[in-house]
Amino acid sequence: MKLVWFRNDLRLADNPALRHACAGDEPVAALFIIPPTQWRQHKMAPIRQRFMLAQVDELGRELAALGIPLHLLRVETFAEVPAVLADLCREQGVTQLYANQAIEIDEQRRDHAVSAALAEQVVSCHWFNGCCVLPPGRVLTGSGEMFKVFTPFSRAWLKALDEEGFVIHRAPTPRGEPLPWQPLAERAWVDEALGELTVDPRWPVGEAEALRRLNDFLEQAVLDYGETRDFPAIAGTSVLSPYLAAGIISPRQCVAALQQRLGYRPQSKAQPGFVWLNELIWREFYRHLLVLIPTLSMNRPFKPETAALPWSWDPDAFAAWCEGRTGYPIVDAAMRCLNATGWMHNRLRMIVASFLTKDLHIHWRLGEDYFMSRLIDGDLAANNGGWQWAAGTGADAAPYFRVFNPTTQGQRFDPQGEFIRTWVTELADIPAAYVHQPHDWLRLKGRQDYPAPMVDHAVARVRAIEMFRSLEK
Repeated sequence: MKLVWFRNDLRLADNPALRHACAGDEPVAALFIIPPTQWRQHKMAPIRQRFMLAQVDELGRELAALGIPLHLLRVETFAEVPAVLADLCREQGVTQLYANQAIEIDEQRRDHAVSAALAEQVVSCHWFNGCCVLPPGRVLTGSGEMFKVFTPFSRAWLKALDEEGFVIHRAPTPRGEPLPWQPLAERAWVDEALGELTVDPRWPVGEAEALRRLNDFLEQAVLDYGETRDFPAIAGTSVLSPYLAAGIISPRQCVAALQQRLGYRPQSKAQPGFVWLNELIWREFYRHLLVLIPTLSMNRPFKPETAALPWSWDPDAFAAWCEGRTGYPIVDAAMRCLNATGWMHNRLRMIVASFLTKDLHIHWRLGEDYFMSRLIDGDLAANNGGWQWAAGTGADAAPYFRVFNPTTQGQRFDPQGEFIRTWVTELADIPAAYVHQPHDWLRLKGRQDYPAPMVDHAVARVRAIEMFRSLEK
C-alpha cells in the first residue's frame, strides 16, 4: 500500500507526490492530519482553517470518486504525528509514504521525525517539490549562496526556468470503484476540535474554482495588471492567494496558463504579463529564503543587526491599528476590510505594515502575527517576507529610508476614496476632496465620530530613520 500525505497541496492536478504514488498498480490511500492546537500556536486564522477543511472535504470526495480513500487523523501538535502516522501505516499495511516537501522549520522537523519513525518499520518516504516552480536551492549566486536581493534572484530564476523548463503533472485516473465519503460536517470530532465548519461564500473551494479565477484574470485583467494592481477599488488582481496558500492550485499551473494565454513566457517589464509573473517570482523568492535561512521561521530578522532596533510594544497603539482607529483613512479602511473579510489587497498590506513599523514604531512581529491570525491566505514565507520588507529588516537593497506616507498613498491609489468609503462608514458621506484628510471637514460639521491621527507622520518618519541610522554608529 502507498500512502499520500496531503498538507498545503490540496489538489489532484500538478501534485507530484500524488502523481508518483499513483504510478503502477499498487493500492493507494491518502491522508490529511488535523492539528488544532498546532494551528492555533501558528496563529492560523479561523477563516483559513475553515477554508482548508472545506477543501479537504472537496478533495476527499474527488479522491473517493477515483477509488482512493482519504484518512483523516486528529492530533493536537506536530509532536504526536510520527507515532500516529506509524500506527496508521502499520494498520493499513503501508510500505511507502509520498508527500510534497514542507518549507517551514517546524514542519521540516516534523517530517524528519516521521522519516525516522517510519524507517524503523521499513516504510520508505518519498518527498517532492510541490510548492515552488523551481525547488528551493536551485536558484543560487555564483558562489552557491542564496540571493539576498530580489532583482538578481528574479533574473537568475528566469534563466534557470529557461534552461530546465517544468512539468505539469496530470491528475490521476480512477484506480477502482468509487468509494463512499462521509462529509466533515457529519463527523462530530471535527466540529468538537474546530467549531462549526461554515464557509465564507466569498471564497468557494475547489480546483475548478481556482482555475476559473485564474482563467478569468488572464482573459480580462493580466494585460492591464501593471496599471491596475495597486488600486484596491479596482478588480485588477487575480485574488488567487488563498488558493495558492492552500495548494488548491500550483504556481506551475499559473506560469503555464500565463504562457498559454500570451504564447510566450515574458522576460522583462517591457513585455505584457511580466509584472504578474514577477509577483509569482516574489512568492518563490520568499519561499526559497525560508528554506535556506531557517531562522526566518523563528521570529528573527533577515538582517541580524536589526534585532537591536528599539521597537515599541505599545498595546494601546497596536490595538488602534488592529481595529482601524488610527485616524488615517486608508490604513483604517484596510484594517477593517481585513477584519471583516480575511483578505487584504497587496498595496494595502504594504501601507499598513509601513504605518505600524515606521509611524508607530511597533515591532513587525506583532503585525506579522496579527495578519496570520486574520488572513485566509496566511502563508509564513510571504507574510514574513512582506513584513520584514516593510519594516526594513528583510531582504532589500536599501530599505530603512522607505517610509510610506499613508495620506499620499491613499491619494494616489484610492483617489476618489471609493475603497475608504466602503470600509470607514463614518466617512461614507464625505466629499472626495476631503476623504484622505477628513478632520477639518468633520470639525466644521461638528462631528467627532472619526478619530484624530494617532501620530504626526512627518515626525514619526524622522524618528524611524533615526532608529535605523543608530545601528550604523
